[in-house]
Amino acid sequence: MLAKKKKLSKKEIKEDKLVTSFFEARTFYEKNQTLLFSAVGIIAVIIVAFLFFSSRSKENNQLASAELVRIVNVYNSGLYQQAIDGKEGTKEIGLLRIVDLYGGTKQGELARIYLANAYFYTGQYDKAIEEFDDYSGDDDIMVASAIAGKAGCYEVKGEFEDAANSFAKAANVSDYVPANPDYLLNAGINYIKVKNNSEAKILLEKVKNEYSASAASKQVDKYLSLLKN
Repeated sequence: MLAKKKKLSKKEIKEDKLVTSFFEARTFYEKNQTLLFSAVGIIAVIIVAFLFFSSRSKENNQLASAELVRIVNVYNSGLYQQAIDGKEGTKEIGLLRIVDLYGGTKQGELARIYLANAYFYTGQYDKAIEEFDDYSGDDDIMVASAIAGKAGCYEVKGEFEDAANSFAKAANVSDYVPANPDYLLNAGINYIKVKNNSEAKILLEKVKNEYSASAASKQVDKYLSLLKN
């Protein structure tokens, strides 16, 4: 009888990938070791290696994009657990698998945001926080979205100070993130909940003065009035 497979932790999975990469690099070296003994050869091997790994990264990003397209409709239909797990017998491998296979690519990291959101909508807040934390993309809007996603998880869990701090942090990622007034408003609301009225007032007034055309600004006066009582 086969022994029950041990479920690998994220750390072990990452270490396993690292070992795999090491052996791929060693194989590459062994196949090209003749070139390595000359200066010109070293440069040639470096260029070839760069092109190899760059091409592989591009290919993985395309594969991640194709898999994500298949599962996004499931996510948009509100079938969040199916979006996480995929559907057996179909080509839908699920967001969790996409992130496992292609995390680190642009589309793989976009899948991670979808995965974190799906965890949130299914009440798996700690898993959602973990995925938001693991987001490694460099798009400012997505970086801010990941931080705000964590804030939303903290808020639902009743950890209002952490929620406020995270919403405020999300609003400071870049001046060009469209959701900044909403992040500031939510930060202010959560600061009110922990009676940090001074910080709440600063952020709410910032929404009113700097984002007067936003939908968030229309709600500010209601919360500012609470600070006068």
